[in-house]
Amino acid sequence: MSSTQNPAPGPPLSPRHWPTWLGIGAMALAARLPWLWQRAIGRGIGTVLRQALRERRAVAARNLALCFPELDDAAREALLLAHFTSLGIGLFEFARAWWGSVEPMRKALVVEGLEHIEAARAGGRGVIAVSGHFSTLEMCGRLMCDHVPLAGMYRPHAQPAMEWAVRRGRARYAAAMFPKQDVRGAVRHLKQGGLLWYAPDQDPSRGDAVYVPFFGQPAHSLTSTHALARMSGAAVVLYQHRRRADGGYTLTLWPALEDYPSRDATADTARVIAGIEAMARAAPDQYLWIHRRFKRRPDGTSPYAGP
Repeated sequence: MSSTQNPAPGPPLSPRHWPTWLGIGAMALAARLPWLWQRAIGRGIGTVLRQALRERRAVAARNLALCFPELDDAAREALLLAHFTSLGIGLFEFARAWWGSVEPMRKALVVEGLEHIEAARAGGRGVIAVSGHFSTLEMCGRLMCDHVPLAGMYRPHAQPAMEWAVRRGRARYAAAMFPKQDVRGAVRHLKQGGLLWYAPDQDPSRGDAVYVPFFGQPAHSLTSTHALARMSGAAVVLYQHRRRADGGYTLTLWPALEDYPSRDATADTARVIAGIEAMARAAPDQYLWIHRRFKRRPDGTSPYAGP
């Protein structure tokens, strides 16, 4: 089984992992800085990342041009800058969520719609909380776990030392963590009435997927939310998390999607992706625009330069 509730292998300590451990140590120390310092430093790091990550900057700029054609060049450039600022702050949010204290965040937290989770869980039914890849996902995941026993599905990290450290950090608050390959474990968790955080909004390299609209563009999208709901009988609730201008966070849950899942996987996937689009429009600087969301198109072309 893959839950964090089960024993995990010890940390990899061979010399080849030492550089990764140095980075982990630096992140763990950074996680303990005052929150005001982290936000200020994060904004500076975001500016550096915007200059250093040229390829990712180009991807983000192209995504914004595709998704916000109504904005002029100056407005999209401002949004691009705000996005990298959010990424810089997000680095500290990840570190603090794994290894630091979130007490300052709890004081300014707003949670809306918890009653929808309770209604969806009536009778012991599991719930899939669907969100997207935003820079706030780890911090807000930890904050949400104060209120509901949320588990998650994730992509294992390529570096064994980082994978061990992140799983250990998430074990502090998540009910369980399932690698994306462990569908059986996730379904079993849902059938037992558990809650599962799931983000199906990235272009998949494998798995059942269809093209559905995202900001008016054909987006290659996993049908796995539909499949998980069919296999487990779980309800699907849209879950938005965002960082406010005052530095606090707002977590919002909507009523469970009606008549979900249906017999039409494409229609169900389109409903979920439309919900994530609404979240991205509400906090456009915080969505992960550096991901090649449209790298696969129905005609075989790509809107991005290079491989």
